[in-house]
Amino acid sequence: MENLIGLLLVLLALAVGGCACVVWAARGGPRWTRAVSAVTLGAAEAVLRAGKSGGRRRSTDGGGDD
Repeated sequence: MENLIGLLLVLLALAVGGCACVVWAARGGPRWTRAVSAVTLGAAEAVLRAGKSGGRRRSTDGGGDD
């Protein structure tokens, strides 16, 4: 259980650091922040795509049980 908490803390620190680099790079930060920003945004896009294709599709055609 302690290993899981440690892993989650590391992932949280990486996510917060990545978000900080995205903001810093948008404000004209150093080149390495732009690289970290690109990786962070790419990972976010991959997570969003994985969530959309996860089999839980919502119908938007308005056909419900009336």
